[in-house]
Amino acid sequence: AETANLDFSMLTENLNNLSEKEKETIKKKYEQTLHDLIEELAKMQPNMKAQERYEDVSKLLKSTEDKLNDARNQSRVVEQGFDQIKQQRLERFMKMFEHVELTIDRIYKDLTKSKKHALGGNAYLTLSNTEEPWLGGIKFNAMPPTKRFRDMDQLSGGEKTVAALALLFAIHSFHPAPFFVMDEVDAALDNVNVFKVSSYIKQNSNNFQCLVISLKDAFYDKADALVGIYREKEMNCSRVATMDLTKYET
Repeated sequence: AETANLDFSMLTENLNNLSEKEKETIKKKYEQTLHDLIEELAKMQPNMKAQERYEDVSKLLKSTEDKLNDARNQSRVVEQGFDQIKQQRLERFMKMFEHVELTIDRIYKDLTKSKKHALGGNAYLTLSNTEEPWLGGIKFNAMPPTKRFRDMDQLSGGEKTVAALALLFAIHSFHPAPFFVMDEVDAALDNVNVFKVSSYIKQNSNNFQCLVISLKDAFYDKADALVGIYREKEMNCSRVATMDLTKYET
């Protein structure tokens, strides 16, 4: 470490008369003060790389702001696209729902009306969530003729079947399919309701083809053709028998 040579000749007379020990104490005091002042001056010296660092940070900040703005714009575009798709989904859903809602009651009346009950029953759909209907579900209620309002779970098997067929036909009327395949949908129906369902299908046969698997004779009478599966005892195999009933229409 470097040491400083101090000249005490300029000191006052009182200081000149100090002892060597006192002079050494004052010397150390001044040296410490000088050391502190040097350190303070060093701290006050300007950082020559500050400008360069500032420019780098400024460039980084601008780049980050540009990326942030791009991200915000992209987010805005995506949000607008999502809102458009959401609106389209709602419009398409409501278009079908409103059609089915209006159609199902008419179809259910056709399936349940009779000479004794000319108006038939009532069926309707309600949305649990009208703003976002796909989140809340749809409630389906059907009231057969002369029956009070009850939950679907409390209806008989035949009444549930008629209600389900009404819903199926109502959905089909919005977006018709080429044909239906019904596997013993009449299993829970009595003969009266089998006649009503088969008559409805017969009346609407111009709108769609319906392939019905049934074991009840009441359905056969309304068919255009019959296809039967039977066992061939001699060959121990299944055979197919067909009959065109249109030849026997009067």
